[in-house]
Amino acid sequence: MSFLEDLKSKILIGDGAMGTMLYAHGVDRCFEELNLSKPSDVLRVHEAYIQAGANLIQTNTYGANDIKLSRYGLEDDIRQINKQAVEIAKQAVKAASAPTYVFGTIGGIRSFKKSAQSLDDLKRNFREQLYVLLNENVDGILLETYYDLEEMTTVLKIARKETNKPIIANVSLHEAGVLQDGTPLQQAFTTLEELGANVIGLNCRLGPYHMIQSLEEVPIPKHAALSVFPNSSLPALNEGRLVYESDEGYFKESALKFREQGARLIGGCCGTTPRHIQAMAEAVAGLEPITSKKVRAPKEIQDSITVTSANSLPPLQEIVTDRRSVIVELDPPKKLGMSKFLEGAKALHNAGIDALTLADNSLASPRVSNLAAGILAREKTGTRALIHITCRDRNLIGLQSHLMGLHSLGLSDVLAITGDPSKIGDFPGATSVYDVSSFDLISLIKQFNAGVSYSGKPLGEKTNFSVAAAFNPNVRHLDKAVVRLEKKIACGADYFISQPLYSTEQIVEVYKATRNLKAPIYIGIMPLTSSRNAEFIHNEIPGIKLSDSIREKMAAAGTDKDKARLEGLAIAKELIDAAFDLFNGIYLITPFLQYDLTVELTNYIHEKEKQLAERKITHV
Repeated sequence: MSFLEDLKSKILIGDGAMGTMLYAHGVDRCFEELNLSKPSDVLRVHEAYIQAGANLIQTNTYGANDIKLSRYGLEDDIRQINKQAVEIAKQAVKAASAPTYVFGTIGGIRSFKKSAQSLDDLKRNFREQLYVLLNENVDGILLETYYDLEEMTTVLKIARKETNKPIIANVSLHEAGVLQDGTPLQQAFTTLEELGANVIGLNCRLGPYHMIQSLEEVPIPKHAALSVFPNSSLPALNEGRLVYESDEGYFKESALKFREQGARLIGGCCGTTPRHIQAMAEAVAGLEPITSKKVRAPKEIQDSITVTSANSLPPLQEIVTDRRSVIVELDPPKKLGMSKFLEGAKALHNAGIDALTLADNSLASPRVSNLAAGILAREKTGTRALIHITCRDRNLIGLQSHLMGLHSLGLSDVLAITGDPSKIGDFPGATSVYDVSSFDLISLIKQFNAGVSYSGKPLGEKTNFSVAAAFNPNVRHLDKAVVRLEKKIACGADYFISQPLYSTEQIVEVYKATRNLKAPIYIGIMPLTSSRNAEFIHNEIPGIKLSDSIREKMAAAGTDKDKARLEGLAIAKELIDAAFDLFNGIYLITPFLQYDLTVELTNYIHEKEKQLAERKITHV
């Protein structure tokens, strides 16, 4: 009898965790490599699960792909590791008294770093492993621990096209009943069934309680069977080691509840052992699968409420599209004391800027929190604050908390950036987090705007963030930089803020390269303050080169601060003249809290606007 025929009349038992068993015996490295170096250890685990009552075992190939094996320098051993894994599993089955199916396991790659691998990379990575497993004639393919529905549907299409063998497609959830992108589980299951999965289900991350809760909202599929492979519990950290604690009696009771929800394939994931599998096998022994069930309606989710920002102004991308707009960066101070910063914020507000942009510990040096500075600037001076958010300083938990705080305080203008690495700042030994890339952060913020957290859980309200993204035009190949902008637009970027430019020719070049983009750009201009400042930027800031003429002009000012100031302003005004008719948005960067410079440049821009308006009236 075949696997699919068995599923029609029986409840089949899958195996439990391979990694947990190996880890418990002191193995803490690439588990898939053990197929080559310690095959007997892998064999013993398979045999233990078969003896416990498993009707299906998975090959030890969850991470046996190019992307994961390359972390260990094992990317050249992909074929051998997968081939040997199948041979070990078949050896275990051959020695067993009862027939057992061998499924080739292929694990998901994407987590919250969705941009880390392109779909093309994932397809190539998947095909390479899939072909080896199919060539070794496994009984079927098991796709497990796929948090990202796009990745799951992509690889499922490939697998279904390449084989008629049974395919099990297990997704993983952070929250009961919903995928991390907010897709309801029932909707995801329907999609997987339509794409040809023979078995659809859940594995990993959640224990029995939340998986039962999730399946209560899912009807029995019309053409596929349901599977469930829960974790044993939430892990605890004991003397530096992860420990799972769960009573097998609890799993025995849970197996009966899984059956009541329509599951026909029941196994275990992280933390489960042969004891758990035996308990579930005993619980459902001789029981037939159910064919109908009462489906619980999903919990009512209140319509999300959009809370506007405190100033109720239109988003900056609309402002800069409709008219000329000036935003100014003023870094929060490195020392305590906000008086000079607030003086600058007030002066810039009076000069008529549209927003004050606040860096997030620029150059990896600690400053007063830009969130605190933004609130003070708004409350004390009435200035609109644009808060920079780096990926460097906060993990995913901290980023989500920070975004919730910004929304709660009515700060809706943000710039999502990667952030300078810690090693260049005041604390070179500090850790750079980079849980996500700037692309992922943009997507996360836009998911918040849909009222959905990273885990897929409703936030209760929709945020209304206006998301800026960074643009570095100071690169050798501008066309490649523009491609990055297009990718950021695809992730949800509303507009761009560029790094400073110091060449009128470059400003024209950037305009020609970006004029067809669907998102507006604020072009960056930062006045020079001295010859030393010019030489530092030219020689030590990556990607920025000043022309010989600019450096000569600043050098001619010598140590005369007033003369250097005038020269720096003259150069900046020349750049503004070049950008004025090409870009609606001008982004002025204040050097060293010398806000008088950016106030004068703001006044200069507004005076040009006034003169332009007067000329138009005269012509009329």
